[in-house]
Amino acid sequence: MADYKFLLAGNPNVGKSTLFNNLTGMKQHVGNWPGKTVERKAGSFTFEGQEVELVDLPGNYSLTPYSVEEIVSRDAIVLEDNDAVINIIDAENIQRNLYLTLQIMETGANTVLCVNLLNFAEDAGFKIDIKKLEKTLGIPVIVVDAREGDGIDELIKRTIQTTKDKSDRKVELTYGTDLDSEIEEVTKLCSNVKVGTAPQEWVATKLLEDDEEVVSIAEESSDKNNLNKIIDIRKKAEDKFDDSVDDVLIDARYDYIEQVMKECVKRPSDNKTTLTDKIDKVLVNRFIGFPIFLIIMFLVFELTFVIGAPYQDIIGLLFEKLGAYLLSVFGEGLISSFLVNGVIGGVGSVLTFVPIIFILFFLLSLIEDCGYLARAAFVIDRVMHTFMGISGKSFIPLILGFGCNVAGVMATRTLANESDRITTILALPFISCSARVPIYALFAGVFFESNQAVVTFGLYILGMIISIIVAKVTKSTIFKEESAPFIMELPPYRIPTLKASVMHMWERGSMFIKKAGTIILGVCIIVWVLSNLPPGVAEASSESVLGMIGSVFAPLFVPLGFGFWQAAVAILTGLLAKETVVSTFGTLFGVGEDGLGSVLPVLFTPLSALSYMAFCLVSGPCAAHFGTVKQETNSWKWTAISFCLCLVLAYVVSLIIYQGGLLLGYG
Repeated sequence: MADYKFLLAGNPNVGKSTLFNNLTGMKQHVGNWPGKTVERKAGSFTFEGQEVELVDLPGNYSLTPYSVEEIVSRDAIVLEDNDAVINIIDAENIQRNLYLTLQIMETGANTVLCVNLLNFAEDAGFKIDIKKLEKTLGIPVIVVDAREGDGIDELIKRTIQTTKDKSDRKVELTYGTDLDSEIEEVTKLCSNVKVGTAPQEWVATKLLEDDEEVVSIAEESSDKNNLNKIIDIRKKAEDKFDDSVDDVLIDARYDYIEQVMKECVKRPSDNKTTLTDKIDKVLVNRFIGFPIFLIIMFLVFELTFVIGAPYQDIIGLLFEKLGAYLLSVFGEGLISSFLVNGVIGGVGSVLTFVPIIFILFFLLSLIEDCGYLARAAFVIDRVMHTFMGISGKSFIPLILGFGCNVAGVMATRTLANESDRITTILALPFISCSARVPIYALFAGVFFESNQAVVTFGLYILGMIISIIVAKVTKSTIFKEESAPFIMELPPYRIPTLKASVMHMWERGSMFIKKAGTIILGVCIIVWVLSNLPPGVAEASSESVLGMIGSVFAPLFVPLGFGFWQAAVAILTGLLAKETVVSTFGTLFGVGEDGLGSVLPVLFTPLSALSYMAFCLVSGPCAAHFGTVKQETNSWKWTAISFCLCLVLAYVVSLIIYQGGLLLGYG
């Protein structure tokens, strides 16, 4: 058990993840918050011989419980046992970031303020008096550079000190609001309502705001009979101010923050043009911003294949030598067939693409960490609103879908508009996730070697176009209301650090390796067993159980150009996880990725290979994706619609590609 437990809170784009990764390194684990499908990141580190557990809360602008993320963060601070909350803020956006700081302090949490990116703020013309800020707020304030690691030891040392010295932990917050008398009155009425470690003033404020979660707790307390009196107090207050209690408190907090800014911060002149402003004139230009985005993404794929191909060949050669060695040890027979054809031929053929996956994630991490990803969302907002009818906020789940469609579906909960949520979920499976990359890399490398990046980029664009069409049709027919406006902060440009980019690459890429050792291995074993049954048949022949299953479905794919049973079986296993398409071919033919390069041209033409890749793209990512759709929508109807839509569109798109190609003479 850890000696201390700290929570890490902050707005999006303030360096929270960078600080978390810097402190915990590889000692991280990811799960879900109890009862919630919001990702929970926790890690541990040792400081001066003491074990510290660090929990990374979701990025929020406030603790007002309007979204699941805000509820999760507030519950963790108020209801979970913790020793301190480290609130990291961006110095350049200190005024806005302090709103969350105040709300954390209001909960009575042992709060430590961590000021990040001070050098960028000073370059922009800000002058922050750290000592005066610490005295004004009454909490420790420490300057850090989350990327370089400067100040982090001091941050942890001061946080531990505040944990030990409980006498200095009570902070009196007064905003000079006329609601003070009402809050005091409600405090007396709800003295028996306990919400975790929160002070009674906070509980009273939440009851005055009619906070659903706190009201439900009050209804179970001995003070439940006083709730009607509190309702009367709230109504009188709103009549007095001619405004809601929530708005009065919001205004009071911002007035307090403005006073803090006047005392502790010297702001730059409004007419100062920063380097970020100059770059944004080009990158977010309404005319050339989108073409620039496409060029950047194409360069990412080009670099991925150019850099990754040699390493891919090395891994393929190693698996080939391992297979030859096992064959020499065990000789011909079931054991060697299982190890060489089943395991190495299947899992090995997928693992050869690890360099491609890792390099792709590394390059995407560079784009994200330098601040361009937020610009891409801003640029694409116009495209999405015009052509898809949904807010640019849906870009966040869609961009996450490039890594994993499951994560994309889970991210749709941030969309306030239910119609946007469902529309985005229906559009998501056509976004190329990392699971499809091995399929593209294999077929494009075999049939379009000189244009590998062009073909892969084209498939990504095809998926995006289909997503746009599906979203547009859905919003034009089923959901016709207007989407919510898209508001997003554009962080300043920063030079990415190698450590942070490598951490992000490993965090995402390691999931691919884990899947290879679990789901893909399991599918390979099943494929190998079925390809050797019934006893006595030739391995992986059309007379095997697997061959008979594939032969039933194969005629359906004749019009698409791949009407042979092995392709049908790979499509069926691909419904479980798209990576298994490659591993299934590897197991059936008993060869690795290099061996498939000589086998596939016998079965496919370049046109049918393109048709096959398109089918794998459009037919949906994996079973886990559709399970998450059911979980997020709580509807079998939308899950079934999404699944069937993928299969129908996959067939139609592949049919158009193959038959259209034949008509144009490319057969």
